Amino acid sequence: MELFRETKIDFLGKKWYFLTLTMVLFVVGMIALAIHHGPKMGIDFTGGAVVDVKFDQAAPISKIRQALDASGMTQGVIQPVGGSGSDEVLISLPLSALNQRQLEQSRRNLLAALYKTGPAESGKLDLNNVSPSQLANWLVQNDPNHWAAASNGQARYQALAATILSQYRDHHWGGLIPSFAALTQVPGVTPALVAAMRPAFFVGRFSIQSASIIGAEVGSQLRRQAVLAVLYALAGMLVYIAFRFEWIYGVAAVVAVFHDVLITLGMFALVQLPISLTVIAAFLTLVGYSMNDTIVVFDRVRENLKILRREKLSDLVNLSINQTLSRTVLTSGLTFLSVLSLLALGGPVLRGFSFCMTFGILVGTYSSIAVAAPMMVAYIEWRNRRQQRPARAVAGRASGEKLARSRG
Repeated sequence: MELFRETKIDFLGKKWYFLTLTMVLFVVGMIALAIHHGPKMGIDFTGGAVVDVKFDQAAPISKIRQALDASGMTQGVIQPVGGSGSDEVLISLPLSALNQRQLEQSRRNLLAALYKTGPAESGKLDLNNVSPSQLANWLVQNDPNHWAAASNGQARYQALAATILSQYRDHHWGGLIPSFAALTQVPGVTPALVAAMRPAFFVGRFSIQSASIIGAEVGSQLRRQAVLAVLYALAGMLVYIAFRFEWIYGVAAVVAVFHDVLITLGMFALVQLPISLTVIAAFLTLVGYSMNDTIVVFDRVRENLKILRREKLSDLVNLSINQTLSRTVLTSGLTFLSVLSLLALGGPVLRGFSFCMTFGILVGTYSSIAVAAPMMVAYIEWRNRRQQRPARAVAGRASGEKLARSRG
């Protein structure tokens, strides 16, 4: 499939317009980075906790916000999973909002705050947030099934606790036990056992699906590794392109990718989206995507150099860009539509990743044509002019000496 045939767009003739647009985007991004003292870093790099909470109905966002504020966790960020009206939310808490000496205590503090959003029974354990070991210990101590006399009684209670919580609560019921009556569906749970559990347990309205806690040292290490990953990727691609083509091609391609990364980073600072590990993955994908698009153009330039040796370099590069334009629009357009739908429908959890990919594909496709190609042409033309000056000087001196001899 080919969208364009024999186009003759003078891309290099518009290089000053491209340079102006690049400078505007770059300056806006750098100002945003300066105002906000760098990009906004996510919990992955600053340290803190990310807690996935599932409710038995639509999550009460306003009540969660009030409960967190009342508990001193005013910096917490609440993100619905799946858009408005979702029954699941991600709660991100920076280190400043946590008990840094005992990070595990922060989970209990968050639970206490969440219990303020709905009814909770004081002095009882929540079946939707109790651990298998806690339930097993209660069963062993209270012996509701009268298994303690058997040699394997403790093991049977441990297996029963794992069945109730892991197999049924977490998998069969999707993380939430609907009611005490539903427990009778679990093999080994009798009505007598349910009656014995009622005074000690209650069925909460929510459950913590997962909780990841990252300390400040780990966050700093992740941040350093993320920067190194991007730099190593650029260095490796520079070596590859310099080996496959010529070193100026590699430099032009890497400068174009730096252009893409810095401008995209500036846009993150402008819209104040946090940088997370998934965003770093998007940046690495952007590096590879932009580099691949640049290589396609350079490869066509190399092929045309063998055929059209007498053509002016700028005309030859224009021809090469026009020849690859259909392929560029098709691949970039389809990818752009995919990530744009992810940005529109993916929800806040994937917003950073999808924003990076959406904006990055646009700027990466643009830089292959408007940054890498003009830079390569400008350098080669400058090098050729520099090499021609001594040759003209030598030729001039030789003709002068010849004229002097003829007069003599």
